[in-house]
Amino acid sequence: MNRVCSVFQQILKIFSRTEFEQLARKHKAERHARGFTCWDQFVAMLFCHLGRAQSLREICGGLASAEGKLNHLGIDTAPARSTLSYANAHRPWQLYESLFGILLERCRAIAPKRRLKFKNALLSLDSTVIDLCASIFDWAKFRTTKGGVKIHMLLDNQGLLPSYALITEAKTSDIRAARGIDFPPGAIVVFDRGYNDFLWFVTLALQGVWFVTRMKDRTNYRVVERREVPSRGAILRDEVIELDLDLGPYGIELDSPMLFRRIEARVPDREEPMVFLTNHLDFAASTIAAIYKERWQIELLFKALKQNLRIKTFVGTSSNALSIQIWTALISMLILRYLQLKAQFGWSLSNLVALLRFNLFTYRDLWTWLNDPFSPPEVPSAPVQLALP
Repeated sequence: MNRVCSVFQQILKIFSRTEFEQLARKHKAERHARGFTCWDQFVAMLFCHLGRAQSLREICGGLASAEGKLNHLGIDTAPARSTLSYANAHRPWQLYESLFGILLERCRAIAPKRRLKFKNALLSLDSTVIDLCASIFDWAKFRTTKGGVKIHMLLDNQGLLPSYALITEAKTSDIRAARGIDFPPGAIVVFDRGYNDFLWFVTLALQGVWFVTRMKDRTNYRVVERREVPSRGAILRDEVIELDLDLGPYGIELDSPMLFRRIEARVPDREEPMVFLTNHLDFAASTIAAIYKERWQIELLFKALKQNLRIKTFVGTSSNALSIQIWTALISMLILRYLQLKAQFGWSLSNLVALLRFNLFTYRDLWTWLNDPFSPPEVPSAPVQLALP
């Protein structure tokens, strides 16, 4: 006799049904529901990502093939394709954005802090484009023959957790999305040259936010101070500079000129040195270069998201359906990260996704399996038949 439910059901226990129902009422997500609840939709979309289903037919057919095991998931029957398609097109995606925030806090509570050279919070800012067919996704025009959406994301480098996401049309500029983000004072934000905007740099500095980025060529500046650099090492030049800024039209008046720092460093596998720009005047130049190197972590996040979850092929063509699929993919990414943090076994993300797909509907203890995935399951003892008098 099985003493545990399926692995899929144990994963769903990470979410509180009470909290989920409260969020559904808050966003009025079931206002016109006819028996197909938001929880049913959520289970179906998680199955899309964790089970690697590529279409509505595979989602609904895959759940229908496990009909006898669905009661443990909190759903009665597998949805019809038209029912799931209609729900994705009309129910608010903001429900899953709120659910993402709740799961993020639980992951932060158990995520170990990486040891960096400073105590400030380190955040990586970047975006990635998801290509779409322009004739099918006609609302997401990007180029003449191509459509697309863009995911703007903020990564917490200390816990390696995505902490913010914004979905826009692909033609939305990176700096436009970045201006709407409220960064905590004292944090260090690292981003590439796509976010170069001197007015935004001044705004970040006035808010008490540090930043590290790459300096664009042909930038006008004046050198205020040249600092000594080690004779041996990667740092070639360390200068305190004043940018050529005209802030009068923007209503910004400074008591004294705002100073920045220009650092030139030699990078392996590159012929030309990289030039960094920052408003932090106290860190060592090598620390600034190491901070920019940390930006690579968000590139790895985008790569893992696209390779392991379903955000390159979509099961709906409307803007709402696409947003729901992307937000449930981000929730799935946090689920995988949560399982990695709780497990004693050294899981890589790709192996965890692959083996979960094979074991979603098997009956064995999830946490025992996570700690020792290749050992045979414990065989329950046979019931003892009592002798009749």
